[in-house]
Amino acid sequence: MNAMKNSVQLIGHVGQEPEIKTFDGGKKVANITLATNEVYYKENGDKVEKTEWHKVKAWGKTAEIIEKYVTKGKEIAIGGKLTYSDYLDKNGEKRYITEVVANEVLLLGK
Repeated sequence: MNAMKNSVQLIGHVGQEPEIKTFDGGKKVANITLATNEVYYKENGDKVEKTEWHKVKAWGKTAEIIEKYVTKGKEIAIGGKLTYSDYLDKNGEKRYITEVVANEVLLLGK
């Protein structure tokens, strides 16, 4: 059961070109947005399509795979954990960030 603690798996389409940063020593981080879609029908039969956007961050080898193979619009599957952080913006207001830290990426589609 420990493997299920804070475990996230998503399949979706990449919303923008990956943002890659390389740090001193060569370690890389990749940031992407991932759109997941849900379709359901209301009681009256109306079709409802809902898109959720997820911030995804990947480090090291996973970031290198994203840098090399992932582009805007590509369908991918990711596995990782959910993280939360906060910061003060330029006006001193507290802002919150929820993102998935991916440790696996699977390339889908063409």
